[in-house]
Parts: sequence; structure tokens; C-alpha cells
Amino acid sequence: MSTVALKITTNLAEYPVTQAIRDGRVSSSVVSLDCCGPTLAHDAFKAMLRDNAYDAGELAIVTYLQARAYGKPYVMIPIPISGRFQHKTVAYNAELGHLDPKDIEGKQVGVRTYAQTTGVWARGILQHEYGVDLNKVTWLTIEDAHLSEYRDPSNVRKLPAGSKLKDMLFKGEIAAAIMGNDMPDDPRLKTLVPDAAAAAKDWYQREGVICMNHVFVVREELSKERPDVVREIFRMFVESRRLAGEQPGKILPPIGLDANRKALEMAIQFAFEQKVIPRRLSVDELFDDTTAVLTA
Repeated sequence: MSTVALKITTNLAEYPVTQAIRDGRVSSSVVSLDCCGPTLAHDAFKAMLRDNAYDAGELAIVTYLQARAYGKPYVMIPIPISGRFQHKTVAYNAELGHLDPKDIEGKQVGVRTYAQTTGVWARGILQHEYGVDLNKVTWLTIEDAHLSEYRDPSNVRKLPAGSKLKDMLFKGEIAAAIMGNDMPDDPRLKTLVPDAAAAAKDWYQREGVICMNHVFVVREELSKERPDVVREIFRMFVESRRLAGEQPGKILPPIGLDANRKALEMAIQFAFEQKVIPRRLSVDELFDDTTAVLTA
């Protein structure tokens, strides 16, 4: 007797490492991923966590840490979808004068949301690598966090609707901004971290950590009731990553819990220190009995 693959609603965007799943080159007789999310996966994070809109999907790692801390019913599969070095993501307007990292103390710095994963990594680097006292910075945001339970710390202020960090940076209304993928290609902008590429290389040689960005999660109930489905999803992601091959200029976090343990510990530490999560999670509680043992 033939069995029908379990169809699960999935928030998964198209990247080189997921393209083979999206275009059908990697498939399964056990599970079918209905990739019905928006073009940009982060546009569905709120719906996923506030409305339980998907059975599985991407979450930024810090968003997932918040989800676990606030009891959302998702569990992580240990194959990160994306990662990068975040040293280059903080910019300042050099036309207004040179800034060293500690110069932002006592000033205003923009970021899309305070709990944004890029922001947490970048602030952690500024604190631990360059001695910046993050509590002495006023952080200006333009969007709310993905989780309704979360409240920003007291040194975070929401900007009026329609505010644009790039414009504020050029006008000198903010000292710096954490831009991430929105970094303008403009010669006036310099990275707050001096020689960011060399700093990232040194960081990796010392720490062996790639700053994890998006991860993939499934509903806890699905993992408990259908561990075969979760194992098959993991297999599909491993195969899709293999088919993508090396991506010029891109670096991916490794596969498996143990290989990512240090990066996860660091993400938890930074998020807790920055008051993004209410308690210091353990790495092991990000996984369950099924997902913790998955390895390529």
C-alpha cells in the first residue's frame, strides 16, 4: 500500500543552499515542504510566532532564542541556512569625522530592530572585541520585535514611522547604524570596526565561529509524533546544501549540534547580556531528542 507524503506549510526562502528543495531536485516520499511563505523569510517571522502560521520554517537565530525563552512550540534542526561575519555591518559617516568603536558611547546608533540578529552579533563584537559599553549608547529602532511578549531595554527608543536610518546617517542625526544587508554603497560610509575584513579573519582564526543567521525550525509536536519526518527534512537540507556547492564570497556555519555549540553559546551570551532574552538558555534546550542527534 502506497503512503502519501505529509505536507507541511513551510516558510522557506530561496537561496543557493535551499534552491534544490524549492525546485524539486531534492524531494521525499515521506514529507512535502509546501513553501508558501513570502519572498523574504523574515517577513513571516511575526506570523509564525504570533499566529502559528507555519508548521516549519526559517527563523533568525536570535528570534529563535526569544521563541524558546517565551515558550513558542518550535524546535531547531541543526543545519543553519545562513551565516556571515558581522564586523562589516556597522557604518558611520566619515564625512562628519572619524569614529572609533568606543566613540559611539554617549551617542545615538540606529538599528532596524533592537532584537535583530545582525544587531545582537554586531553589538556583541563591539562589546567584547572593542570594549564598548552598550548601556552608554542610545539605540534607535524603526520596527517592532517579532515577539509580542518582548520589550526593549530602557536605552532603546522607537523612531517615528517613515524614518530611514540611511538618511539619518548622512544628515548626522545618528552617529552610526547597524545596516546589515541594507548597507548603502557610498564612499562616505566607513565601517565602525577598523579594517572589518581583517578583523573578521582574525576573529575566525581565534574563535572558530561563524555568526549564525537563519536556522530552520519545526513544530515540537511534529518532531515528537513524526521523528521520521524531521529526520527526512534534515536529509533534504544536507543534500540541497551539497548540490549548491561552494558559494564564492559566502561562508556557512557547519552542520550538527556539536559543530555549532560554540556559536550558539556565544549567541545566547550576547542576547542575554543585551537583555534580548529574559534568561540565559542552554544550548541543549534549543533541540529535542530527535533533532539533537542529527548529523551529516
